[in-house]
Amino acid sequence: MHRCGECGAESPRWLGRCPACGVWGSLAEAVVPRARSAAPLAAPGAGPVPIGDVERNDVDRCPTGIAELDRVLGGGLVPGSVTLLVGEPGMGKSTLLLQALGRLAAAGSRCLLIGAEESPRQVRLRAERVGALEPSLLLAGDTELGDVVAHVEATGPDVLAIDSIQAISDPDRPGTPGSIAQVRDCAQALVRVAKTCGIPVILVGHVTKEGALAGPRSLEHLVDTVLTFDGDRHHTLRFLHALKHRFGPTTELGLFEMCGDGLVDVPDPSALFLSDRRLDAPGSVVAPIVQGRRPMLVEVQALVAPTSAPMPRRSATGLDASRLPLLLAILEQHAGIRLGTAEVYASVAGGVRAAEPGVDLAVALAIVSARDGTAMAPGTVAIGEIGLGGELRQVTQSARRVAEAARLGFTQVIGPPSLPSAPGLQIAAACTLREAIGRRFGATGARAA
Repeated sequence: MHRCGECGAESPRWLGRCPACGVWGSLAEAVVPRARSAAPLAAPGAGPVPIGDVERNDVDRCPTGIAELDRVLGGGLVPGSVTLLVGEPGMGKSTLLLQALGRLAAAGSRCLLIGAEESPRQVRLRAERVGALEPSLLLAGDTELGDVVAHVEATGPDVLAIDSIQAISDPDRPGTPGSIAQVRDCAQALVRVAKTCGIPVILVGHVTKEGALAGPRSLEHLVDTVLTFDGDRHHTLRFLHALKHRFGPTTELGLFEMCGDGLVDVPDPSALFLSDRRLDAPGSVVAPIVQGRRPMLVEVQALVAPTSAPMPRRSATGLDASRLPLLLAILEQHAGIRLGTAEVYASVAGGVRAAEPGVDLAVALAIVSARDGTAMAPGTVAIGEIGLGGELRQVTQSARRVAEAARLGFTQVIGPPSLPSAPGLQIAAACTLREAIGRRFGATGARAA
């Protein structure tokens, strides 16, 4: 049998190019091991039973001590579970892992960290910076799977962490270290360790923007929880999502701010995003968005600049780039706003990505405000999706968005008539985009407009 060293695909004969991944010269001869009989999952003779008669097993979670991480995990780590923490290099995965292990060790848990990518001295320097120098936090710098299993048997940790799974290899397995075949086989062995010993295991994996580097995408079906840690490299904000979670919901969102001494929880992201906002700036509109089940207010900005170029630029940052030309066409067709000879730039301040239809009205009002050079009425937010006919439509979780705007002291919401009310908040209902543009100056300014 010939096996690809990059993707693990097998071929009965040698080929110059792998038919699965297309890499040249990656097929090598491999000895096929004899198949082993699978271990029984239940006692011999056990047959199907009604699902209501199955014994219920209540999950006992171990809090990590980091509020935003526990929010996404549903309360903490589950014994015997395997968590995969993935993200682009440099996002702060190792920092988050080390802080969590430090909090667990300070609470009395015995933690074992396998630093396979960095030397123990480098990990200690980071531990000093984030305050994770705890006697119960053990560190080993090995890259072979056999050594990792031996450390687990010798120390008996309560939590095992591998940083990262791409650096772990098994000499008895085919493939080069970091290949998909090696990553998958080592991950399967660590899953067996977690299930056998009943300890939570955390695996760190690197993923490119395309999600095609060194195998973390192929591990999603093996693990119990998949956490993605991402953000903008030019900003300090980091987002933690759960793509898969067998022990809780996947709708929670954790927010962190990268500081000099590590990652800091952001319990109130709306106040952080609007802290430096100018109230009298043209082209600025506040829009409530929802990430998972968490509402937050962001600032949508727009810039309209005249140009003599035959093809004016349309640029969107942090927004759905395909909806910006659509909104410009709706503005011209149904609101009479001519922008054919101007360049239009739209963005979300703070490095947040708000690629949802609920910000359509905010983007349109920001473009009109930037073109006219007039600011929005103070204390106004905009909610609504814009249809192709220029009508305003309701968005999901409108009550959460309106309640978040009222909590931060805003006094007026421009949106479709279906918006729910909130104490201290006036609903400026508009059925069409043209009506919403007339209400952007407030109750008194609308009559004058």
